[in-house]
Amino acid sequence: MEFNSRMLFICPAKRYFRPDKMTIITDERCTAYHSPGHPERPFRVSGPVKKLKAQTELKLEWLKPEPSPKSKVLRAHTTNHFQRLSEPHDFDSDTAYHEGIRDHALRSVGGALMAVELARAGKPNFSLLRPPGHHATKERAMGFCYLGSVAIAALEAKAIGSRKIAVFDFDVHHGNGTEDILAKRDGVAFFSIHQHPAYPGTGTKSFDNCQNYTARPSLPREDYRKLAERAVADLKSYGPDLVIVSAGFDAYAGDPLCNQKLSAEDFRWFGKTLGGLDVPVASAMEGGYSDDLPDLVFAYLEGLLGK
Repeated sequence: MEFNSRMLFICPAKRYFRPDKMTIITDERCTAYHSPGHPERPFRVSGPVKKLKAQTELKLEWLKPEPSPKSKVLRAHTTNHFQRLSEPHDFDSDTAYHEGIRDHALRSVGGALMAVELARAGKPNFSLLRPPGHHATKERAMGFCYLGSVAIAALEAKAIGSRKIAVFDFDVHHGNGTEDILAKRDGVAFFSIHQHPAYPGTGTKSFDNCQNYTARPSLPREDYRKLAERAVADLKSYGPDLVIVSAGFDAYAGDPLCNQKLSAEDFRWFGKTLGGLDVPVASAMEGGYSDDLPDLVFAYLEGLLGK
């Protein structure tokens, strides 16, 4: 059956999650592009999809996203940036042009938008797509990211009636793009826990509606957890009626792109903690580059379902 947002019962004020079922939003087309040797590789989606389809512990539903309309993208990005995504040139040394990359990015945005709709209808969800989005600023593609999927979803949530939206980013790299798009906007708050120093070198200070929590390289797991607990406590104090999660799995001890020590159990904790907030939660994948990514995603989803 085709997904239709009109099929969802929207009730943002109360949590109606079915704890036994998770909706995975994905599309195999997002594995069609790659640069040889690049860490942002098709396995980041195909690996978790394979594991999720083979497992029997979680009850899953599968949906494909529709590409985001341009009008929703332009709430967050400039027209010039949107046009440049279709022009055949690399954006920086890490962020290459691929044929059809704008379409792939629009589907990633569509996945985040669908996650928000499902969350507001009380349905656990996870958008499992690439490219990621949290480094894309209003005017620039960078850090493997082309469009700010989660930021766009937050602005859409505000447009359709959510009054206090919290974006929680636990990717090990600062979500500079999300911050750039959401900074100083009413009704939205950004909470990011990330390593510093690390790419992209931002996120060292909190200001206005943006709260940043920095972890030094090789921070002991226990201290990282304390930092995350502080960030979650501040999020609770904000009192959101919707939480959108930028779920990055690169603070894992085995990830090649940073220097932290988290395990699968830590990502389960993130899921269980955020899923237990008693407000709708939408999640979209950001980073995570180790061969163990399928296990990390699975642990997070188990946590979201309270397992």
